[in-house]
Amino acid sequence: MLTRRKILTLFSTKYTSRQFNEVSKLSQVPSHPYPEIRKTLNPFRVFLLCAWNSTQASKFPEYEMPSVTWGVIQGRKEKLVSRVIVFDFLRGLGIVPDELQDLELPSTVEVMRERVEFLQKLGLTIDDINDYPLMLGCSVRKNMIPVLGYLEKIGISRSKLGGFIKSYPQVLHASVIVELVPVVKFLRGLDVEREDIGYVLQKYPELLGFKLEGTMSTSVAYLVSIGVNPRDIGPMVTQYPYFLGMRVGTVIKPFIDYLFSLGLPKKILARMLEKRAYLLGYDLEETIKPNVDCLISFGIGKECLPSVIAQYPQILGLPLKAKLSSQQYFFSLKLKIDPEGFARVVEKMPQVVSLHQNVIMKPVEFLLGRAIAPHDVASMVVKCPQLVALRVELMKNSFYFFKSEMGRPLKELVEFPEYFTYSLESRIKPRYQRLKSKGIRCSLNWMLNCSDQRFEERLQGNYIETESSGPTFLMGGKLNLPGNAILSDEEEESDDEVLYRRTVSL
Repeated sequence: MLTRRKILTLFSTKYTSRQFNEVSKLSQVPSHPYPEIRKTLNPFRVFLLCAWNSTQASKFPEYEMPSVTWGVIQGRKEKLVSRVIVFDFLRGLGIVPDELQDLELPSTVEVMRERVEFLQKLGLTIDDINDYPLMLGCSVRKNMIPVLGYLEKIGISRSKLGGFIKSYPQVLHASVIVELVPVVKFLRGLDVEREDIGYVLQKYPELLGFKLEGTMSTSVAYLVSIGVNPRDIGPMVTQYPYFLGMRVGTVIKPFIDYLFSLGLPKKILARMLEKRAYLLGYDLEETIKPNVDCLISFGIGKECLPSVIAQYPQILGLPLKAKLSSQQYFFSLKLKIDPEGFARVVEKMPQVVSLHQNVIMKPVEFLLGRAIAPHDVASMVVKCPQLVALRVELMKNSFYFFKSEMGRPLKELVEFPEYFTYSLESRIKPRYQRLKSKGIRCSLNWMLNCSDQRFEERLQGNYIETESSGPTFLMGGKLNLPGNAILSDEEEESDDEVLYRRTVSL
């Protein structure tokens, strides 16, 4: 009963927080300097006091709680207050900081102001920062200056750094040593010239974010596997670096396989890509296939498609239906060439789809002015579409020599309009003089449509071989060269080399 009364008395006694703290401290001290005080403290009573103190601690203000967590709680509050102040500062500049909620930011407005002003000095506007506000999480000294210094070192001029950051702000988060340097070394390993590195990265800055062992290496390896010369990879990257970011399985391989299916030899396709890597950027389903179907619908033979593409690869990416419709109507109206004849023109010179109509009319008007009948001019254009792309000044010189020196009838020009495509000084005059000195009379075709070595063989022979119109190209087959049985050893060429040599656009 006595013990119970003592306990009740204990709970009814009022103690101040200071007294409780003193009691707690005293109960925890192993050797108190005043033993007499320690003896007066009942251990059971101290236990009850400490228990009551722990249950009531949360009722006291934080600044009255000298616990080990007090500093952390206070720091977190200070950080929240600082963040609110920084956010208010950004909003005052017109920057929306919503995406910065989970980002480590400066604790003072002064540091944040330094970052904003540094970006503005580069040429970035508030709108640019709003497009990618995460750049404000980059330290000027630890992130921005090292990255910008390295970019300037590899060839991006200081005046263009702002534009580079606008197009690829993620670079500010990159590590120069771990991320940027390996990509530059990779490009150099592909034979990209040192002075071209900056140009390449300005065209396609996202390269700095790619993993070397991923898409870039795979794309290069596949192109080399189909015949692209490894030494040409560097110039290809300089011309069109975007193919390094294309997936082989979903973009590059379907493109290659489709052109193979049309009959383009692998070697020719590889040469096309070496010279025009941007072809890989044409969309297969939306652009290339519809354009091939368009060519067929306008009368171009399927067997001629490989030759058309090899001569003018850009035709795969043009707004072709509109161009073909316009040119076909023009040829019919002005040149009196029907749709079938127009198709033959496109087969022989597909570049005609992009020729300006004023350019086409100049050589046509010259021929009409030489008393050649309109239907004969049309026939000449169908036989030799290159006529419509010639300079009239050169045609005048060749025509004058034909009439005054050679004294031949216009009928021969109508039959062999290719005469105008040969150089007057280096081929027509020298060969005509050789024939004249030997007293040989032959057609323009026999005189001009052969190499210099073949021409010498013809002069030394006692026969005139059958004339031919040149090589033909069959889809999936070989180039057939009429008369190739008597080619000399020095003139022998592979089928693909002949096509490559004769395509005017490669």
